[in-house]
Amino acid sequence: MSRTRNAALLLAAVGLLALAGCGGQQEKPDNPGGAIIRTTQDPNGMRGATLDQPYKLPAATLTDTGGNPFNLVTSTKKPVTLIFFGYTNCPDVCPTVMADVASALTKLDESVRKQVQVLFITTDPSRDTGPVIRKYLDRFDPAFVGLTGTLPSIKDIAQAVGVPVEGMKKLPSGGYEVGHGAQVLGFGKNDKATVLWMSNAAIGDMAHDFAKLVETNQ
Repeated sequence: MSRTRNAALLLAAVGLLALAGCGGQQEKPDNPGGAIIRTTQDPNGMRGATLDQPYKLPAATLTDTGGNPFNLVTSTKKPVTLIFFGYTNCPDVCPTVMADVASALTKLDESVRKQVQVLFITTDPSRDTGPVIRKYLDRFDPAFVGLTGTLPSIKDIAQAVGVPVEGMKKLPSGGYEVGHGAQVLGFGKNDKATVLWMSNAAIGDMAHDFAKLVETNQ
């Protein structure tokens, strides 16, 4: 899908971001961060959606897949951090986004790729244990960091960076799905996000932007 179409989806209402449930449900809840997405071409040449009001990453501590505490600010050592909220039982959106991010990173020179850290924060901590998340992420890239915690703490973190997270929605099969924002957020070394990519972003555009973020955060 074109960048113009991406922009149209993002700018459907100021201050709103789409909530993409993995089962296909879509709503438009309030964007708690109040970020305004640029309507003009980004002067830095980013192809994703740039934010006039950056999101500040909270200094919250979650648990990584090895059972160790992971602080979102002090444990992120690389210049660029990409964050996605999702869950391992998501049948469509999450695996597509994670595969696209992984593919985009393979297009970068190794020296650039090493400057990027990817965090996957589960929105389904009751099912997504550390080993479950680790096995899931290894399908895409063993370097991806998986994080879990209590659902209230995860929701608080998601809200702070403008990502809506719903509770469980039961399915006729007896299982459930979890609605969540499908955007990938790009944070620089100042722990602020000025750009995001929706789930339909082109792999080439993400690769271009990842490299730009590294370049501007050296």
